[in-house]
Amino acid sequence: MFALLADGGPYLWLLLLLSVTSLAIILERGWLLRRSKIMPPALVEALATAEPRALRGACTAAPSTLARLIVTVLDHLRWPKEETAGAVQVRARQEITRMERGLVILEVIVGIAPLIGLVGTINGIIPLFVDFGKAIGGDYALLAKGIGAALNKTLVGLMVAIPTLVAWSYFNKKVEVLAVELEGHCDDLIRREYLAGGVGAEAPGRRPSGTP
Repeated sequence: MFALLADGGPYLWLLLLLSVTSLAIILERGWLLRRSKIMPPALVEALATAEPRALRGACTAAPSTLARLIVTVLDHLRWPKEETAGAVQVRARQEITRMERGLVILEVIVGIAPLIGLVGTINGIIPLFVDFGKAIGGDYALLAKGIGAALNKTLVGLMVAIPTLVAWSYFNKKVEVLAVELEGHCDDLIRREYLAGGVGAEAPGRRPSGTP
């Protein structure tokens, strides 16, 4: 292993760094994007039945993405419904950005790892052909060995990029699915609270039209 890294020069060391970075982000996102972390089951259950005050307590007991969105809804129930929905959408975009943190790095690794491997391969092959006539003296076996060693960089680049691509695609889809579910929970809460007692029918301090 160490002999391979020594022969590969800076290209293989760089690919090793990219692989470690990719693995760290994959493990971190895998831990933080668990459904129980984003939408705790106890909070989802409370969301279906609890009154606003009890629901706020449940959010405090189970801090999560869903809890922060629910608190945003509860904090704006005295606003008109459209303004409450707008405030929740802004908060939801912030939460989605938080869930997507690190995924852009995986996307970059997917793009550059094969290219770094290819550059390392080309850099290793060029001297073989330049010095073939003088240094190798027609030893095709030595030439083939040198080309094989150079191609290792392309292989390592692909080995880094392929699992990273799989993880990047998986996490992007997972964030999309979780975002849809979060939106559904918030929409249900807003509809229920506004239909329950007409909260938010008018902004604080406003009077209905026609009132003297």
